[in-house]
Amino acid sequence: MIRRLIYLTFAALFLTGVVVAQDVSVRSDHPDEYVVVKGDTLWDISGRFLDKPWQWPAIWHANPQIENPHLIYPGDVISLVYVDGVPQLRLRRGGTEKLSPSIRVTDRDDAIDAIPFESIAPFIRNLRVLSPEEFAGLPYIVANEDQRLNSTHSDVTYGRGLNAQAGEEYVVARLSNIYDRLGDPPEIRRVLPQKHWRVVPNVWDRDEDSFNTVSPWNRRPRDPVGYELVEVSRVRVAKAGEISVLDIIRDRTEVKPGDFILPANDPGYESTFFPRAMDSVPDGLRVLGTSGQRSGVGMHQIVSINGGTNQGLEPGHVFSAFGRGAVVADRTGYRWGSFAKDAEVRLPEVYDGLVMVFRTFDEISYGMVLGGARVVEEYDLLRHPDERL
Repeated sequence: MIRRLIYLTFAALFLTGVVVAQDVSVRSDHPDEYVVVKGDTLWDISGRFLDKPWQWPAIWHANPQIENPHLIYPGDVISLVYVDGVPQLRLRRGGTEKLSPSIRVTDRDDAIDAIPFESIAPFIRNLRVLSPEEFAGLPYIVANEDQRLNSTHSDVTYGRGLNAQAGEEYVVARLSNIYDRLGDPPEIRRVLPQKHWRVVPNVWDRDEDSFNTVSPWNRRPRDPVGYELVEVSRVRVAKAGEISVLDIIRDRTEVKPGDFILPANDPGYESTFFPRAMDSVPDGLRVLGTSGQRSGVGMHQIVSINGGTNQGLEPGHVFSAFGRGAVVADRTGYRWGSFAKDAEVRLPEVYDGLVMVFRTFDEISYGMVLGGARVVEEYDLLRHPDERL
């Protein structure tokens, strides 16, 4: 709780100067007043008044009447006015009761947050990105009871290489992607792990295409920067030993031989996210993967990004995602079947949607799609959220 309060205070102070109120784009159809209801977030409320909800710090902090936007409660009435041409929000307390002869001060735990973790938690899989050093030597599931291919809740499975005590709980996770640095200049790419890597010493390399996000799909990583593992189950040690006996106590999906075993520690999500633009977006920032859907993902779906804390990304950073323009044949300026270099032309990039970062690692981050006109796809370019063209 103390950590959360410190973070809220720091974030409020930090965000005050991110954007000035004069730069805010106000919606033409904004309401005159809005009554805050339970379940609202500052992002939701700001979206009713602003074209760009990530500019909410300016509109909340421009008015000294709202000293702390995190002390806005259900029943309060919000209205938008202009003071010397600058938009401001006015706050009128709702549901208040006058007490006399003294004033009673009570604590309330229903203050409105920017985007609370609880509102996005149902859409998030517990993902972890381990460095090559952390990944090497991980304990793993060697077999399931009765040699089953899959085991689920209340079944027994067996782990190897686990140094544990009876009664301890662990996460069972599956390797889903390997992030590899390749090319010249090097860039981070996504490589799909293959089961036959364990038995085939050398794997043929396909032709490397910089815009095929998973190519070469059947080669080993050359310079891995991170191993992505997704939680599939929770287990409890029933008997420790060289081969540990594990009871499956909770599952998201089945446990399979070859899954890895990780400590069941706090995944490290922030309690509240403060959507805002990054001061300077790194060059070449792109979407690496889209929740396993190569056809693209929409609202509340998860994407991975080729940048992390080493590039300055933080939870709450919002980006516009742009898809690469299609290559089309110019049938007007060039004859049919022309081999001229300019007979084909690439169309401009197209805005797909907004992405907010919610989890960061050293070189990789994860974001959630907050909406947009189209689906966000693998290898979309990420830019400042104000950009649309």
